[in-house]
Amino acid sequence: MKPITVYKGKAAVLDRANVDTDQIIPKQFLKRIERTGFGEFLFYDWRFDEDGNEREDFELNQPQNKNAGILIAGENFGCGSSREHAPWSLQDYGFDIVIAPSFADIFQNNCLKNGMLPITLTKDKVSYLMNNAGNDQLTIDLREQTVIDNKGLSTSFDIHPYWKEMLLNGWDEISITLQYSPQIDEFEKSERPISTI
Repeated sequence: MKPITVYKGKAAVLDRANVDTDQIIPKQFLKRIERTGFGEFLFYDWRFDEDGNEREDFELNQPQNKNAGILIAGENFGCGSSREHAPWSLQDYGFDIVIAPSFADIFQNNCLKNGMLPITLTKDKVSYLMNNAGNDQLTIDLREQTVIDNKGLSTSFDIHPYWKEMLLNGWDEISITLQYSPQIDEFEKSERPISTI
């Protein structure tokens, strides 16, 4: 996974609350076993009509929201089923960071485990960002835990130190385990008592 340290990018706005994982990545697209290739199906039923044409009124299809790396969303983002495909599809589409007033717990953990940064801010701060998105870039400084815009906003966010270290270094949980390879190898070579139970 790629590290996140200081991220500068354009933000797209999805001003909807209670966006569930079945809307993020509909169930008919869950047959793939790879982590990639899900971006084209992100918000599929909202992005496209029954003929496969882009819906002009959907937020991410509007010109100001194209090629954004940050998604600003409403509260309780990622609710519903616990499918890990939801962060995979967001990331494959191009989003590395999601900002919302609240997230479903499992979705939030799935983001962190897959190298995405979910940022929780107050409703007022999220509303401000939504109203000003598209006018300038946002700067997300993970080391300092701040969100900064070009108009003077600088606000802090919380993140557990464990996940902060993981994201700063681009580690997943397998990477952490592999750091102990010498100790694991040594343990495997050592004589261990055989249990009689």
